Amino acid sequence: MSKRDYYEVLGVSRDCSEADLKTAFRKLAMKHHPDRNPGDTECEHKFKEINEAYDVLKDGDKRAAYDRFGHAAFEHGGMGAGGAGFGADFGSAFADIFEGIFGMGGGRGGRASGRERGSDLRYNMEISLEEAFEGKTAQIRIPTSVTCEACSGTGAKPGTKPKTCSTCGGAGRVRHAQGFFTLERTCPACQGRGQVIDDPCPNCSGAGRVTRERTLSVNIPAGVEDGTRIRLAGEGEAGLRGGPAGDLYIFLAITPHEFFQRDGADLHCRVPISMVTAALGGEFEVPAIDGSKARVKVPGGTQTGRRFRLSAKGMPVLRAKQTGDMYVQVVVETPQNLTKRQRELLAEFEKLSSETTQPESAGFFSRVKDFLDGLANPGGSHSG
Repeated sequence: MSKRDYYEVLGVSRDCSEADLKTAFRKLAMKHHPDRNPGDTECEHKFKEINEAYDVLKDGDKRAAYDRFGHAAFEHGGMGAGGAGFGADFGSAFADIFEGIFGMGGGRGGRASGRERGSDLRYNMEISLEEAFEGKTAQIRIPTSVTCEACSGTGAKPGTKPKTCSTCGGAGRVRHAQGFFTLERTCPACQGRGQVIDDPCPNCSGAGRVTRERTLSVNIPAGVEDGTRIRLAGEGEAGLRGGPAGDLYIFLAITPHEFFQRDGADLHCRVPISMVTAALGGEFEVPAIDGSKARVKVPGGTQTGRRFRLSAKGMPVLRAKQTGDMYVQVVVETPQNLTKRQRELLAEFEKLSSETTQPESAGFFSRVKDFLDGLANPGGSHSG
């Protein structure tokens, strides 16, 4: 018998949030739990199915694999699918129910620790297109939490140490009997840390960290694109009571450029040229992103919108020995504010023009004339 779609089992959409997923699981798990439905084999089967689906979808990596490959992602030992029913993974899944409904954690593993990982930090940085082309080393100043030097991050007053919590014996959890279940909840005395501080450090008030402004050096490689994220491991907020620090994520935004628009590794720019240059041909210079100048040759009869490719004049490709191209698009400018003599010359030129000098417009208006003649004489092409 083939397995049902995990999203269908939980009654959620494929783009549901983690919160919606958890809410749906809690509701169904409590409804179909075997202890609430003794002797009902159908409820037992549904409960196993619900647990298996949630165990996969609550994990970001497993969910991504399932979205891509379906149930095949977990066959033949792939990634380790959720246990069906009452295996080892059942404890973690069902513990989520108690955590939300009763305010108690299932609690797996050994002793709790007062050391908590610090939060990740985000820093937004703007750079120019030239800086993205060349790469740079930037100095940034960020306010963040750092380990308290006075207590070395323990949170206890210098000369003292945190003590093991007498309420939970250092486990961070206490047991609580409720009906048929023996549940665990976070220790109220130590808030799950397993340790208490009788004499907190006066410098950090027992947190083990203080707020300081730090200067960091950030290496921005050549070729970065708008939205690139740079991770500085361990440069985030310091952990509580000596816990590991979080990471710092730098998000890059490239400011708009005066001349260039970027498309991946390629650069594009629009250059206005005179009607005479477009008609007779000529050349002009354009700036390149590397600070040099590039010469563009325009053949006679060039029309608006024509593009000229300058090889290897674009942006470097990140972590690759490649460079994009630069594309110059010309726009033929119509003369304005003409003098009387200029008007006379253009009028004379118009009289001398023919289908060979302006083939596109001549052909277009010829087709328009034929179309209008056809409307005026709809039966002209048929004999009476």
